[in-house]
Amino acid sequence: MTGSADREASTGRPERGAEDGGRAAAGDRRAGDGRTDGDRTGDGRAIVAKRVDAGDADLTEISRLAEAAGYEVVGGLTQTRTEDAAFMFGEGKVAELRDLVRERDADCVVIDNDVGPYQTFNIGGKMPEGVEVIDRFTLILEIFGQRANTRKAQLQVELAELRYELPRAEAKASLAKRDERPGFMGLGEYDESVERDIKRQISEIRDELESIAEKEQARREQRRDSGFDLVALAGYTNAGKSTLMRQLAAELDVDENEDRHPDLARTAESEDMLFTTLGTTTRRAEMEKRDVLLTDTVGFIADLPHWLVESFESTLDSVYRADLVLLVVDASEPVPEMREKLVTSHDTLYERNEAPIVTVFNKIDRLDPGELADKRAALSGLAPDPVAVSARTGAGVAELRDRVEAELPEWEHERLMLPVSDDAMSLVSWVHDHAHVDEETYADEHVTLAFEAKPSIVSRARSKAAELAPASST
Repeated sequence: MTGSADREASTGRPERGAEDGGRAAAGDRRAGDGRTDGDRTGDGRAIVAKRVDAGDADLTEISRLAEAAGYEVVGGLTQTRTEDAAFMFGEGKVAELRDLVRERDADCVVIDNDVGPYQTFNIGGKMPEGVEVIDRFTLILEIFGQRANTRKAQLQVELAELRYELPRAEAKASLAKRDERPGFMGLGEYDESVERDIKRQISEIRDELESIAEKEQARREQRRDSGFDLVALAGYTNAGKSTLMRQLAAELDVDENEDRHPDLARTAESEDMLFTTLGTTTRRAEMEKRDVLLTDTVGFIADLPHWLVESFESTLDSVYRADLVLLVVDASEPVPEMREKLVTSHDTLYERNEAPIVTVFNKIDRLDPGELADKRAALSGLAPDPVAVSARTGAGVAELRDRVEAELPEWEHERLMLPVSDDAMSLVSWVHDHAHVDEETYADEHVTLAFEAKPSIVSRARSKAAELAPASST
């Protein structure tokens, strides 16, 4: 680990070496981080701390985030007071934090606040040698870096890291221009080209992500043209989305489609850990009538800055561009926490989501009798008519399937009369693959086909039938 004079210069994000696709190595890129691949692995003993303006500070979420990053949380400290410009906390509380670090033999302090670069530097200067100080967003970026298993996820994490680093690089440039505090944050003489390099690489990554997004949009349209409805699982991290996907998904042989649809996966990861899913996982859902592809994606979390949300915009497109969104909520939590997480989720979806939203109260197997009705009533304004399920036991999943089919965009009914021929049989087979057939009868050298399908599929079926026999639609 770096010493206190170097701490603020370090962002602590893991490097990806050759996977950066020819760009400069991360250690050279990020404003002189001076950190190598093994410097931050998320293992260590951490003290968590938080300041609030009023009320009582809750360390539950930051502790879980630290544990998700691999830290052992060995203590916590809170303070209720207005923000101190120099230290975030009061200077006396920082001294108390230093003593706690020594007492618990911690090597990292995780602060559940948006701590500025100067504040981080000042707090670090009060800590014992070798103790690192990171804020909430650095910790989240660290978790993301650990979970980024695809090219797209890696690019989004890198974009978020660079956006996080940019204002810090600008602050260092400002100090250098004023000839103040030489060697600020252990960087020595500041090179203004670092700031330009960060902006250049942000532009390069955005261009590559836009190219990936265009391919994914084309894939979505191809799937819709094939008759699939697209349903997205959304919600606060650790609400049980991946476990629910396992319940809803049909077995899917992806081998023959692996090259064309790399996001189709046999399983979705499911662990009691924040941010288990970082990229997107798509599987075919098991429904009675409709062909549905279900996508699980990164969980929401409160108080994320706009630059972090924007960095994962292309992943969230799977939610924004779906035909239906299932907003999953952990119903075993107290009502105030459920309300807060529903608000966070709706805020994330508000600006760009156009699809209808069905709220799913998950983990009802953990509720006592009567609790569910009370929570439905208390949260009716945010979650009208929710579907209650247990993804672990399967309770309520059948009702959820029915609700999904009822909420998806309406299908059209069509009835075609076709002459019996090889081409007509090919059309019949195509309709079976892309629609739900209600009737198929043969009489007088004709086949009558009644079916329900998306309007685009009905239109294509009519066009195909018209090529066989004019006026074949009745």
